[in-house]
Amino acid sequence: MRFGLLYEHQLPRPWTADSEHRLFKDALAQVELADRLGIDYIWEVEHHFLEEYAHSSAPEVFLAACAARTQRIRIGHGVVLAPPGYNHPARVAERIATLDLVSDGRVDWGTGESASRVELEGFGIDPADKKAMWAEAVEQTADMMAMSPYPGFQGRFFSMPVRNIVPKPLQKPHPPLWVACSRRETIHAAARAGIGALTFAFVDPAEAGKWAHEYYDIIKSEQCVPIGHAVNANVAMVTGFSCHEDREEAQRRGAEGFQFFGYSLGHYYVYGHHQPGVTDVWQRFEAAKDKLPAVGQGSGIGTPAELTEHLRRYQEAGVDQVVFIQQGGRNRHEHICDSLELFAAKVMPKLKADQAARDARKQAELAPYIAAALARKKRAAPVDRATVPVVSAFGRTIVQENQAAQGPTHHIAADITVMMDDPAEKKAAE
Repeated sequence: MRFGLLYEHQLPRPWTADSEHRLFKDALAQVELADRLGIDYIWEVEHHFLEEYAHSSAPEVFLAACAARTQRIRIGHGVVLAPPGYNHPARVAERIATLDLVSDGRVDWGTGESASRVELEGFGIDPADKKAMWAEAVEQTADMMAMSPYPGFQGRFFSMPVRNIVPKPLQKPHPPLWVACSRRETIHAAARAGIGALTFAFVDPAEAGKWAHEYYDIIKSEQCVPIGHAVNANVAMVTGFSCHEDREEAQRRGAEGFQFFGYSLGHYYVYGHHQPGVTDVWQRFEAAKDKLPAVGQGSGIGTPAELTEHLRRYQEAGVDQVVFIQQGGRNRHEHICDSLELFAAKVMPKLKADQAARDARKQAELAPYIAAALARKKRAAPVDRATVPVVSAFGRTIVQENQAAQGPTHHIAADITVMMDDPAEKKAAE
């Protein structure tokens, strides 16, 4: 089993002038520690305008800082918002590839649609179209990273001409592809698309086992037609986290933060009314806290022995990775670091003892199914390079044909002289 850390960059009110600065610096220190301890993944969300719940609107910047400070931990987008209103597909391809290069091939490319009105309406995205936007954008972004040149696309939600998107990622054909899942149906959709299921459903190991079994049944079936150029067969489950030798202390340090995570998520996605810049989500949480379900054993919060037993049940159920929400609410930086160190010393070794053997068995079992799935994919036709349209520089439009016809020996300075004789070009240059 592998383990990851999820960052939303939660920041409950009240805020001080340096609150966000301290939040990001603490998170970077935690990631450096996780890398030294052998944690496998860092996952960073992308959200916009979700005050207190997620101050994580530029994950590519944070993850680049993580890459620079670490050596082996995987650098995971959990997730890039795919609708073009948030991120143009070509910009996603460029950013993912660049991050993959600077991290020496450690990037995982998680994708998602988003679901909150605060975000969708802020970017003018129609909720009825977001699923179709996701499918169109993700497929084309994968093509952009894998094809040279990219053949162009005339789509429903975005279009662009033939271009060669650079740079290309270090991992070929592109980094492992995931999608955020909150329901059983989206896990099935992930399997049909041949991509990892990054699951935010907070289900117990028994239910997770059913979902994982169904996921892998679809991966092995003819329903699996990859949306990308590779199959990433993986199921990750998200849970809370706090580890301490004393159960009550583990609860004291981690339960409230996990409660706030759930409450603030519900505030933006289910039942809340929000006035941007006005609503105090933490204040509302405190008023409702006593009526919320208690965070009990089995949530990733407890003693090393309890966590070992709980996580082994996920492992036996077929879950490939457990992702911890350790930074939630007002959880303290020093407590997060203490938990990670204790977890790495007393829990992780017991669950990673035969990881290499498990990986080899899984790879061997899935290899023929993955090959069959990739054979089913309908791929975009490569461009005949002889037919790629020539794109002339803007300045060429005002260069006289007789000057342009002078051939390759014609010095570029002649073109520049003609350009600068044009009043509009001269004004632009000034």
